[in-house]
Amino acid sequence: MKAFLVFLGVATLGAVIAALLLLLNPAGGDVDEKPVASVSTAAASASPAARKSVLLDAEGAVIEEFSGDCAGSGYPYLCRRVREQLLAEDPQLLTRDGLTIQTTIDQRLQRAAQRAVDAYVHRDDPQLATQVMITPGEGTVTAMVTSRDPADAPGLQQGTTAMPYALAAALAAGLRYDDGFVVSDKYRPQGFATFRNCAGQAVGDPAHAIVNRDKGGDRFLTLRSGTQDAVNTFSMRLQEKVGLCETVKMALRLGLRSADGSPLQEFETFTLGLTEADPVSVANSYASLAARGRFCEPRVITEIRDGAGAGRSFPAHCVQVLDPAVADAVTGVLADVLAKSSLKGVGREAAGMPGEGDGFRTAWYAGYTPGLASAVSLGDSRDPVRHPMVDVTIGGRRYAHVDGTSVPGLIWKKAMTEALRGTPETRFVRPEAERFGGCRDACPN
Repeated sequence: MKAFLVFLGVATLGAVIAALLLLLNPAGGDVDEKPVASVSTAAASASPAARKSVLLDAEGAVIEEFSGDCAGSGYPYLCRRVREQLLAEDPQLLTRDGLTIQTTIDQRLQRAAQRAVDAYVHRDDPQLATQVMITPGEGTVTAMVTSRDPADAPGLQQGTTAMPYALAAALAAGLRYDDGFVVSDKYRPQGFATFRNCAGQAVGDPAHAIVNRDKGGDRFLTLRSGTQDAVNTFSMRLQEKVGLCETVKMALRLGLRSADGSPLQEFETFTLGLTEADPVSVANSYASLAARGRFCEPRVITEIRDGAGAGRSFPAHCVQVLDPAVADAVTGVLADVLAKSSLKGVGREAAGMPGEGDGFRTAWYAGYTPGLASAVSLGDSRDPVRHPMVDVTIGGRRYAHVDGTSVPGLIWKKAMTEALRGTPETRFVRPEAERFGGCRDACPN
């Protein structure tokens, strides 16, 4: 048992914050922030006798009270993440009152993300939208929002946002931008041994055909063009060349994790995003690319303190997992993907990838600037398989189908544009043309 906690008296904290709020709003008028301010005000003015635990943001301001029961939280996704971390650290933490839990949340970014989600997905929609923002090179989760309480939501297959993992594995193995394959609109592995998992087991399925959503006929696609167009059959050929295990290992190194904590499924369609992914880990895997191959464990808590001043800190844990030049080369391709889409123009250099699950069951968008990474997921919380996003109304708008550049992409762009406004501008490191330009051994005839 990691017992270090005693009860915290929060009378001084409550009184000071309540007084500041009265000074800022003496007439008791409305505060111009919907969920955050109303919850924070209630937490700050709570009775000192209640000895409630509180969540603080990265600057030490109160976000809300924390009881471990997240049903009434203004930000249930954040609350549940904190609860999970406390349970993993010491289950007794959830039985103690009077804790001061400092998080990594930036309330300005939290509000920007929530406004973007609310603008496109209503709280009574059966579809659940989730957005996470992470600082590359630090692993700090700066925003975690959903369209409503995600308590019973299933994990969502990440779709084509998984394609950059095979691209990274290919570039790390020495392939170049103009290497590629002749592909058709249907792909079928030649045999069971075409794909082997990391245990060496043959997991190919010759009876299963992969098809492209958009038909283009037989053509030569390169690492650059195949990724830009998110062509399913190209991504399968690329994973076949670099290896399923190598692709899975790359995803793990960059930070991809399943939503339920189980091992990643090592099947042939891994590169098409069969993983029911944790949105935090999808955002973090893209943050690793933004940080030039530096992976940091995602963290939402930096410190916990009790009333006696005893505390426990949660420092960053980072490691270089990918050659910086390879990460830069992946970013170069994903920057072109974003620049050629309708989502360009967030006010900074940016890179991104849309994600569509099979049959429009799920939709994602993941992307980053040098200083901020974000992922947005969307799917029907009842059952994405039984309720695909085809001919649906979301946020009061009708969609023939929902893909990554529609609702998730629009949320991502709106939130990132607002989050980046007024912050210092940084730039990506340009890919090494001598190393990654041209082709090596998979050149067009």
